[in-house]
Amino acid sequence: MQMPMWWEQVRAVKRPPWWKWAVWIAILAPGLATIAALLSDFLMNTRWLGSNPIKEGEQILGKLTIKYLVATLAVTPLRSLLGWNWLGRERRTLGLTAFFYALTHFLWYVLLDIQLDGRDLAEDLTKRTYIIVGFAALLVMLPLALTSTTAAIARLRKKWVTLHRWTYVVPILGIVHWWMSVKADIGEPVLYSVTFAALLGWRWWHARRETSSHATTTPARPGPA
Repeated sequence: MQMPMWWEQVRAVKRPPWWKWAVWIAILAPGLATIAALLSDFLMNTRWLGSNPIKEGEQILGKLTIKYLVATLAVTPLRSLLGWNWLGRERRTLGLTAFFYALTHFLWYVLLDIQLDGRDLAEDLTKRTYIIVGFAALLVMLPLALTSTTAAIARLRKKWVTLHRWTYVVPILGIVHWWMSVKADIGEPVLYSVTFAALLGWRWWHARRETSSHATTTPARPGPA
């Protein structure tokens, strides 16, 4: 089936020269805006982050983590659908950005929310299930971030592929953490749950299709004479 001309033109789009700067702005601007809003609220008595700026900022950073996990998982489907192979180089950047915001979310909680209270931290990490789940997601992300370099990929080879399959566990833990932390407003958790389910479902379908295609194209070995 021949594709329409406009779709061929879409698939022929090259990486724009401004793309790199757009990606960095998208990475840095939300975090810097959140920090600036917090400083403004404390130093200038504004209310950019509402009546509880520490908690609101913490939630914003958590949501940014989820959003960049979505962006990371969306790269491969978009490459396949649009034919924009140049998107592939952004997957590692987006994944590291998700880890950065997850780590910042946790440090915000430790430094500003519980104010380095070791007893509160120990209690939260042993008794509050949603914090345990969120911390587990961060722990899973840590080795993925540490092995995201070109040198690590070359050194680990097949083990790297096996390790980075844990990428698909992270959004599940993140969504569970989010669901357990909200009380009434479940609109966004529902939206991102559906989005993650669609992205992970596409991955599963694509893997099954590739396995089936490989099985049908691989010639059978001749049996004994």
